[in-house]
Amino acid sequence: MTATDKLYQRIGQFLEDHRLVPDPAHYAFVHAILTQPNSSLAKAAAELIDGGVRLHQDDIQRLGGPSTAGQRAVAPPAAPTPRDHLVDPAESRTDALAEQTQDHVEALSAMIRTIQADTSAFSANLERSAAEIRRGESIGLATLAKLTGEMLERIHDSERRLEKATAEADALREKLVEARASARRDPLTGLANRLAFNESIGQCFQSPASCYLALCDVDRFKRINDEHGHAVGDRVLSAIGQILSDEGRGHLVCRHGGEEFAILMTGLTMAEARALIDRARDAVREKRLRVRETGEAIGEVTFSAGITGFRPDDTHETVFARADALLYRAKNEGRNRVYAD
Repeated sequence: MTATDKLYQRIGQFLEDHRLVPDPAHYAFVHAILTQPNSSLAKAAAELIDGGVRLHQDDIQRLGGPSTAGQRAVAPPAAPTPRDHLVDPAESRTDALAEQTQDHVEALSAMIRTIQADTSAFSANLERSAAEIRRGESIGLATLAKLTGEMLERIHDSERRLEKATAEADALREKLVEARASARRDPLTGLANRLAFNESIGQCFQSPASCYLALCDVDRFKRINDEHGHAVGDRVLSAIGQILSDEGRGHLVCRHGGEEFAILMTGLTMAEARALIDRARDAVREKRLRVRETGEAIGEVTFSAGITGFRPDDTHETVFARADALLYRAKNEGRNRVYAD
């Protein structure tokens, strides 16, 4: 085997170990850190993966890739898949509601300015009439009645508009509550998403009860996408998400990204937390999935998992890194297994 062949093999093994798509950007990144081990880029990557932690795509984006000058630069993004062009419904809805809210605020401001102008004009007219009365001039009841009638009509009109605006504001408030919930929901699986996870994990640090984090990653998911297409891959993820949700009822189950799921378990022992994940793993493995359109069997689907308990001195990063390292170990030692600390 030539030196080039060996390097190619090492790059391929690195991409497989870290479950990175072998696109040109990832290949160039790995090539740079393997061929220039003393560079600042390679050292930064080595620090991240020290202890068996898997390198994530967002880590690569933060580190950047090599430039022609040998300095760190942002690597080009991976070639988009058809799903990359899909618009997130929750994001679109939130944007639309933000525009509606802005329009509503502007309409209310205009209405208030109109009411203020009407009130000022009425006050000025009354002041002129009062001055005429003080001077002993006769203004007549007809004039006062006309002024008062005009003002009452404007008040009634403003009340009607305010009532309508209040009803619109109440409806908008309900939509904003729904949008906030949608923004924390994964549109594919219906599970909580990373935003909801990040909010909930903070509560674990404040909870007096025991908390555990499980990271579950579908084994060889790329094979499913390559052999059956992304639509089938999406349905597989939805099926796995449903199983995790059923087994993890009462706990936070979220799709953390791609084929990775995160579960925050509270009030259990480590043995109980591990048993929960093992039940879900068995249920996924025993499920016989088929391609809906053809009836073709997809084959056995499994996932690997790492579980860790929260410690008094933990941060979001440290507890996640431990769970990820345990997940990496489960992947590296055969897949379809659970490791806990």
